[in-house]
Amino acid sequence: MKNSFNVTIVGGGSTWTPGLLMSMCKMKDRFPIKKLVMYDIVEQRQAVIGEFAKVLLKEEYPGLEFSYTTNKEEAYKDVDFVFMQIRTGGYKMREQDEKVPLSLGVIGQETCGAGGFAYGLRSIRDMIEIVNDVRKHSKDAWILNYTNPAAIVAEALRRVFPEDKKILNICDQPVNLLRSYGRVLGMDSSKFEPVYFGLNHFGWFTNLYDDEGKDLLPKLKEVINERGFIPVDAEQRDKSWLDTYAMVQDMVKDFPDYLPNTYLQYYYYPDYKVAHLNPNYTRANEVMDGREKRVFDECRRVAEAGSAKDCHMVHNDAHGEFIVEVAESIAFNKGRIYIVIVENNGIISNIQDDAMVEVAAVLTSNGPRPLAVGTIGTFYKGLMESQLAYEKLAVDAYFEGSYEKALQALTLNRTIVSAKKAREVLDALIEANKGYWPEFK
Repeated sequence: MKNSFNVTIVGGGSTWTPGLLMSMCKMKDRFPIKKLVMYDIVEQRQAVIGEFAKVLLKEEYPGLEFSYTTNKEEAYKDVDFVFMQIRTGGYKMREQDEKVPLSLGVIGQETCGAGGFAYGLRSIRDMIEIVNDVRKHSKDAWILNYTNPAAIVAEALRRVFPEDKKILNICDQPVNLLRSYGRVLGMDSSKFEPVYFGLNHFGWFTNLYDDEGKDLLPKLKEVINERGFIPVDAEQRDKSWLDTYAMVQDMVKDFPDYLPNTYLQYYYYPDYKVAHLNPNYTRANEVMDGREKRVFDECRRVAEAGSAKDCHMVHNDAHGEFIVEVAESIAFNKGRIYIVIVENNGIISNIQDDAMVEVAAVLTSNGPRPLAVGTIGTFYKGLMESQLAYEKLAVDAYFEGSYEKALQALTLNRTIVSAKKAREVLDALIEANKGYWPEFK
């Protein structure tokens, strides 16, 4: 077993990268890194983060070999772990993902509905290329993927690389929720044992046990019903995220069985959400005017100052720490429980085996060992099967270049429903995504 590892961050120019770097420094004794490379195809963005990283790592991670590059061989040669967080088309295309559907009266959101469909079809090509590039230079590297929309990406990679057991798709939203539950209860969320089932951005916590085996879910639902719900890092969040977490109270009141993933609000209440989203100023604009500016300004300031000692980087601890914890559990065979995306194969007994489901799993050096969920109720099964059919048809549409499959996918999506509206949205998105999507027959 190795004592230290070579790691590559793909998407080095992401606003999430500084937080990830800070988490690596914080957790260096738990997951020691020998060599770290940042890789991005947009040199100018990455250079700002890269120069910040040089200063931070010199002070906080002495001895670490660090570089940033746009060269694939340099990025992927002799690497043990690849942390993936790409955004095909950047914020310019994210803005289209959100504004085009809203202009037509349906949900415009980064990963849900028509926006998620557009983003997913853009992501597939680049994700396949990256996996092939990694395997060319490091056939045994673990690829830990944050890239959204994770459900569509995971389904596409399952089809193209069915025998590759070292690709693991993950999402930090369940971890954000667990930490937020800890804040609500005044408890350490790292000691929680979650029971969870669903699809990515489409799931439910059915139980949440403390270290004595007591189920905390009844108490949590009671507190949320009485006082509402805020994220663990509420003081750092933009207004749209605070509104998103606040909707959990509505979902728990309407569907009290379980605690929902925050993204379910777009599927439960599509008309309400459309009415309360600004079609001219979406979350993409909020990010570009907010987190994007704050992160890059602080990176430039630190690089110019030559010290990160007084760094005031705004970042999401859960995002950075979760992927490092997953790598640690795999690298050192820790056998910890995390919520990850895996092929169903009977985990949820009344959902098809080839579904890419999001469930709790024990993570070892051999990868995830999912924990059985069993049979789920009719309401949740119906929701999941509809969403799953949408995801599979979306991936079919990509690989087959099929307009018909794309139309079927969007018609099934609960944020749209109407076939006439789905066609209108699809035609608009085809125009907006020229050069990114395959040509549909």
